[in-house]
Amino acid sequence: MKGPAAIDAFGALAHQHRLAIYRALVRRGADGLAAGVIGERVGLLPSSLTFHLQALQRAGLIRQRREGRQLIYSADFAAMNALLSYLTDNCCAESGESCGIACTPSRGRVQAGSRKVA
Repeated sequence: MKGPAAIDAFGALAHQHRLAIYRALVRRGADGLAAGVIGERVGLLPSSLTFHLQALQRAGLIRQRREGRQLIYSADFAAMNALLSYLTDNCCAESGESCGIACTPSRGRVQAGSRKVA
């Protein structure tokens, strides 16, 4: 992933509803969720939901497919991994040492400064 694509992805995720949508899709896995279910889970009306889903699609973070009359959305895990790789590509490169576990994503909550990040 190149810088401009990473900026687009981070920009799309820099909104509470889009981040909630994306996290719900990541939790669901490859099966994805119907648009209506996503709206219920994050508390958005269809018109607002469509706006946020389109922003995530334009950033290349999610995919859409049709199953009968429903639109199913799922996280694009290759794009997610490329974004994470972009962040950690040069991890500890200037320290002269291996980062080892420092660049390994942890499960659960991570302490970021004085604020917990879920």
